Order: sequence, then structure tokens, then C-alpha cells
Amino acid sequence: MKNSLLGSIYLALASSIWGGMYVVVKIVVSVIPPLELVWMRYLVAITALLVAGLITRQKWRIDKRHILLIIAIGLVGNALSIVTQETGTMLSSAQMGAIITSSTPAFMVIFARLLLKERLTLKKGLSACLATIGVFLIVGVGHVNFFSTLGGISLIIAALTWALMSVLIKLVPSDYSQIVVTTYSILVALIVLTPFVLPRLHAMNTSQLTHPTIWGGVLYLGIVSTAGGFLLWNRGLQMLNASSGGIFFFFQPVVGTLLGWVILGEKIGVTCWMGSILIIIGVLLVIMEKK
Repeated sequence: MKNSLLGSIYLALASSIWGGMYVVVKIVVSVIPPLELVWMRYLVAITALLVAGLITRQKWRIDKRHILLIIAIGLVGNALSIVTQETGTMLSSAQMGAIITSSTPAFMVIFARLLLKERLTLKKGLSACLATIGVFLIVGVGHVNFFSTLGGISLIIAALTWALMSVLIKLVPSDYSQIVVTTYSILVALIVLTPFVLPRLHAMNTSQLTHPTIWGGVLYLGIVSTAGGFLLWNRGLQMLNASSGGIFFFFQPVVGTLLGWVILGEKIGVTCWMGSILIIIGVLLVIMEKK
């Protein structure tokens, strides 16, 4: 029960960090394009993780039989999922992005059943349904542009790949440090993205990068949102069932909406508060469920 509670805290913190991340991205992406921003985030994140690993004297050796698994996590989750998510949001709308990517926990339940043989309980199903309804109440469906076909397809790929990555994390032996696993998976993504990013860097306005808001935002995204968020998410998934852990993904739209209200002055209606309550109830059902 102690591990379940601690794992729940880790996942809630990670998802909350990612919810707040969109406020920062909204500012930074006006100067740095999405692909280049992902690459810079990873460059900062891997530096922070290497420093943390050296300070804590991590053992960096990975058994040969697990190398392909780490590569798959990096390719599927850190590269493909993040790039398609930002691309899909750019091509469609923020509302469509919130709705489609909020299907991630449902996909996690499916992958957990197929790959990990996890049992789908009534309480898990109920919590997922309540949280999904809550998200739809928050983001709304009336004004979503469903004609952005390419953006929608990209967002579906993002949701599927993040769900698959989250389940693959469960296959990594628990005796591996999450600092090591996260560092190697981000390194894989960085290597894959570099050939696409380097030819585009010269087109960026370097004078704007020196502004404290922009480089501060990049540091925040790399250290807190990427290094910190991924570490918390991966560690939390190690302590909970994958299908249960996915419910905490719903904290992302809740925190993002609340911070948009507080920092950006965006309006929040009654349905948003109702949706947030449903999500919290769904999360509590998971926390109270005995392993």
C-alpha cells in the first residue's frame, strides 16, 4: 500500500508538471519551432541527468538483453510520441490535442492487458470512464475542428505511442536506476532527432534566444518538465500497475487549465470544475484499490 501511495504521488507530480509545461511552451514556441524545441529540451535534460547520475554514482551498465528495450522506449516515447504530439497540436487545435491525447490511459489499459496480462477490474474501468468524462467537460467538444485530419492522425499516434512506452517501462527490471533508464532513452531520441534539427538551426533568430524568458523557459522545460517529469513518471509506473497508473495522466489537462486561468487569464466555466472533480474521484478510486 505504501508503494501504491508513493507511486501515485510520483505520477500525479509528473502529470501536473506536464500540465504546467504548456504555459511555458506557449511562450517559448513563438521563438523556437516545435522540433527544435524538443531537441533543445532533450539536450538540457540529458546534461542534467548525467550530472545527477555522476553525483549519485549511478551504475551505467545495461545488460545486453535489455538494450533493445531501452532503444524502443526512446524511439517510441521520447522521439515519436513527443514530436507527433507537438506537430498534431500545431496542425489542429489545442482542444483537439487535449481530447485525443487524453485517450492515452485507455490505450495503456489495452497495452497492459496485451503485453503484461494485467487484469481489468471494475474499479479501474469506472475510474477511467469518470476521468475521461471529466476531461471532455474541461476541454469541451463543441468547437473542435475535426477537419484537421492530419493533425488528428498525428495526435492519435502520439497517444498510442506514449501509452505503449508507458507499458514498456514496466518491462524494465526494477533494479535499474530510473536516472540511468531515462538518460539512455532520452539519448536515443536525441540521436534520432539530431540529423533533422541541425540543418534547421541556422534559420532561427539567435538574438531572441538570449532573452531571459526564452532561455529560462528552455532550461525549465529541459530540467523540470523533461528530466524531472520523465523520472517521476517512469518511477511511478514501476510502483503501480500500468493500467492504474495511466489514470494520473488526466492531471495534465486539469493543471494546464488551472494555470491558464491563473497565469494567462483564461476563463474557467462550471463544467471545468465539474470535470476536475470527476477526474479527482477517478484518481482516488485507483489510489484506494489494493494491489
